Amino acid sequence: MLSGSWKIILPLALMQASVAQAQAPGTPTAQSRYVMPATQVWDMPSDDGEIYRIFVSYPGETVAASWPATKMPENGWPVLYVLDGNAMFASFAEARRLQERTSEGRAIVVAIGYPGDAAYDARRLYDLTAGPIEVPAYANLAKERSGGRNRFLDFLTGKLRQEIGRRFPIDPARQSLFGHSLGGLFAIHALYARPDAFHAVIAASPSLFWHEALMLKEERDFSARLKAGKLAKVPRLLVVAGEREEAVPELWDTEAYVRRMDPLSAFGFRLRSQIYADEAHMTVPTRAVPDTLRFATSWP
Repeated sequence: MLSGSWKIILPLALMQASVAQAQAPGTPTAQSRYVMPATQVWDMPSDDGEIYRIFVSYPGETVAASWPATKMPENGWPVLYVLDGNAMFASFAEARRLQERTSEGRAIVVAIGYPGDAAYDARRLYDLTAGPIEVPAYANLAKERSGGRNRFLDFLTGKLRQEIGRRFPIDPARQSLFGHSLGGLFAIHALYARPDAFHAVIAASPSLFWHEALMLKEERDFSARLKAGKLAKVPRLLVVAGEREEAVPELWDTEAYVRRMDPLSAFGFRLRSQIYADEAHMTVPTRAVPDTLRFATSWP
């Protein structure tokens, strides 16, 4: 016969055992999720009510307790803005943290994503494009919401930048932008539309074919303004792509684009490019992380 105390303890033990059986090995819990050090995450609305998830990786927290703290540059931290934050943030944040004792890690990484755990959100078509795609191979995307790139650029260079400056000591003269695929398309548009907004722009596998005629017009207009001496400030540009891009135009267009832009070096335009051997469209961003950090944090 069970004593009074065992009448209480035994049902609790049986209940705990049943919970443990119901929770299969490997099932994630709130307690078992990894939290990346030296990061912050918050949701933020744009002025027109679009909600973005902002991921930040920042220097100053020691990687190892025995190492000295990272010293902030005199003018504040450089900032690298990364598009498609849900997919890209972890790679950039951990690379930055591991290199914090080098120039590549002495920067703040700000990734812009969307609420939820999906790597990519359908809203990116709206934020990163000027309108529907006209290429027949992608006709299934033509009816998706699109065309919001300029209002997204306003948020990126306005309200978001102000918030980052409020939370962290940043160097306004060293703000860079990374985008992949449609993000690369957007990054090149940002270079044309706001050449004074960024210190460096990195376009990985840019989907220039999405708005081929429009992007060629913007390119010609940008080139004309640069040659006429009408641009007081022009960002450096790094363009990368993979040797095994599944959509071949993303490789061909990148190579042709670099050939067209390279002569602008005679007018002060700094351009670097690289085709990654054996890399496909979705492996290019990971391969580009160290090159991007190095390009974004180097001076000039």
